[in-house]
Amino acid sequence: MRALVVEKLLPDYGGCVVKDIPTPEPGPGQVRIRVRAAAVNFPDLMQTRGEHQHKPEIPFVGGMELAGDVDALGEGVTGFAIGDAVCSGGRGGFAEYAILPAATLRKKPAKLSYGEAAGYPVAYLTAYVALNRVANVQPGEWVLVHGAAGGVGLAAVDYAKLLGAKVIAASASDDKLAIIEKEYDVDATVNVTRGFRERVKELTGGRGADVIYDPVGGDVFDESIRCIAFGGRILSIGFTSGRLPTLPVNIALIKGFSVHGVRAGEYGRQFPDKGRENNEAIWKLAEEGKVRPRVDHEYPLTEWREAFETLAQRKVVGKTIIRPDL
Repeated sequence: MRALVVEKLLPDYGGCVVKDIPTPEPGPGQVRIRVRAAAVNFPDLMQTRGEHQHKPEIPFVGGMELAGDVDALGEGVTGFAIGDAVCSGGRGGFAEYAILPAATLRKKPAKLSYGEAAGYPVAYLTAYVALNRVANVQPGEWVLVHGAAGGVGLAAVDYAKLLGAKVIAASASDDKLAIIEKEYDVDATVNVTRGFRERVKELTGGRGADVIYDPVGGDVFDESIRCIAFGGRILSIGFTSGRLPTLPVNIALIKGFSVHGVRAGEYGRQFPDKGRENNEAIWKLAEEGKVRPRVDHEYPLTEWREAFETLAQRKVVGKTIIRPDL
């Protein structure tokens, strides 16, 4: 089978190569999937350089979200049949075939395409845990979503509106914000390159945002603490800006706000029962068609570098998908 293999950890994806490797056979409790779509995430890019906290043993095949068809069943697997359309989080999506534990698979919701299903779980699980479990967003609250054009940010925009919040979508691109305004029912948009503190206060009647969802960090976090409402919640999702911000605790003291770190996967590991509830909840939303995941573009496996660059250069609105079957 063809696969994108990380053979060395180097800058500029220098250790990555598309090559033929043996097609794996499923072991007991495992399923082999014919991959139809795999989502590209920032951790995938970081792992090619050894910069992510999870460091797979070299060589490895990346791709932590995928969707496809069941191709072979290992011993003892029940509940799935050859040809079933499935999706999963795991590893190995940047290849024509992937082996995953049957316990990690879900039937693909009929309302989602393969690309939408591949790009769904990480982004929407993060949004669900952050906005529901951690921030407990209430109808009518103002939610400022940074990085709103990215997969994780756009999922937060989508889910916050479903919760009945008033959403301000923030991005560094007017073109991306125009797409979000057209396709999603946001209440306002703001370009962070021109500053957003005063605009957020104006929109919220001087009070500030009740919840700020921040996958960016850096300067964006620094300005966010100036427009958070008293008693508000800042959700630290990640640091795509490349700079880890620091919090002047005197400002938190005066304004009475809290900062919460959100790792949706770790939340589920710490609270297994809630973790299972979280996953059931997001997939039910997808099955009922209540959410709108967005695929920006799909690339064949041979164009993996172009796919990676859409994230590295912040060109994507929603999710970028690699299609090994093309």
